[in-house]
Amino acid sequence: MSGLTHFDEKGNARMVDVGDKAETDRIAVAHGMIYVNEEVFEAIKNKTAKKGDVLGVARVAGIMAAKRTFELIPLCHLLMLTKCNLDFVLHEEKQAVEAICTVKTQGKTGVEMEALTGVNIGLLTIYDMCKAMDRGMVIDGVCLLKKDGGKSGLYEKEPGDQRSGL
Repeated sequence: MSGLTHFDEKGNARMVDVGDKAETDRIAVAHGMIYVNEEVFEAIKNKTAKKGDVLGVARVAGIMAAKRTFELIPLCHLLMLTKCNLDFVLHEEKQAVEAICTVKTQGKTGVEMEALTGVNIGLLTIYDMCKAMDRGMVIDGVCLLKKDGGKSGLYEKEPGDQRSGL
């Protein structure tokens, strides 16, 4: 089980003890895409979806989810977030919406899971609000773009890394 911090020496799941770690500024940025049909793209862009402001609702849902990640993912720590933004970029040429979640804290553990949760729930909210117009929407490319802080320091996704799906 070497290298897997969420397991003890017997292979049992455990929450990592971060009590002795130093508090540092932490940041994580994640993103993902949802590919939609033309009707959905226009409704989102023009704010004419029958259920309301799709991106406004998705933004609030993603931020709320990031704040509650510890309740969704069993071994995550409860963190006091100091910042959580969920931004959207419309990609007309792809008929896609990109979600970008930035999360910050000052603490003993990182906020990668919070950023990834914010992106996923934001994109799922778009799907939920638009599914009557397009049940074939595709969520893709959700990944961590950047994290910094703590012992492991800076990580940035390499440009051209094909695992992003973008």
